[in-house]
Amino acid sequence: MTLRSLHDRSDLAQRFGRDPMMHLMELGDLDDLLWPHTSWYAVSESGPVALLYTVGDIPTMLGFSRPTQAAELEELAGALVPVLPRRFFGHLTGAAGKVLGSAYAVHTHGTLLRMALTDPGRAARHPQGPWRPAPLSRADLPELLELFAQAYPGNWFDERMLDTGQYVGARQDGRLVAVAGVHVCSAAYRVAAIGNVTTHPEVRGRGAGGACVAALCRRLGKTVDHIGLNVRADNTAAVGLYRRLGFTEVSEFTEATFTALP
Repeated sequence: MTLRSLHDRSDLAQRFGRDPMMHLMELGDLDDLLWPHTSWYAVSESGPVALLYTVGDIPTMLGFSRPTQAAELEELAGALVPVLPRRFFGHLTGAAGKVLGSAYAVHTHGTLLRMALTDPGRAARHPQGPWRPAPLSRADLPELLELFAQAYPGNWFDERMLDTGQYVGARQDGRLVAVAGVHVCSAAYRVAAIGNVTTHPEVRGRGAGGACVAALCRRLGKTVDHIGLNVRADNTAAVGLYRRLGFTEVSEFTEATFTALP
């Protein structure tokens, strides 16, 4: 099969729109803010599409498919080898990562779940407790970075997402102690992927993180139709919280760093 580079946003939106919960990130990356940093590849007119996103310390590749198209995604992964960078971060379903293992050393970070908000009423009814999550802006960036350093070091954070207005935080005695934000958010494509959810160690277990996620879901629901997130499959506390908030599993995938073999 011949590798094809795709450039038609409307065609890509149509492809991903057939399964928006699976392809939240790809749809969000079609937005004007992120589109210039993307490259898209396929080997067939209707099969899986791979995204290479070049923002951050190293490029990120996304390759998602349902099990019925797993073999096509593996073919696409093999065809991509000549054009991929020497080092990249990958989120891949099925055995696509193993195919790349013929040319790359693969350092696996574990299995993640893609979850989607299928019962928004649960988030709407989630108890807020003493927390009053409020929107964050660029003015809150220093505090936000300090919280990430203390509670979520090494997270993937794009400060431009603060400009979407879809970051909320909870405070205790004036100090930012919990946050929930977005990795992508597109009113044009009606999707959002929640990310960078964290709580300061001193207040974990008191509901601050859940209150922030619930508040963000209510906020996002005003402008998007599909809300999802990624979470480590072995993070049982987080998975349980998201289920209580109305999220259900869509798929699982492997997270790994790929480094070209000498």
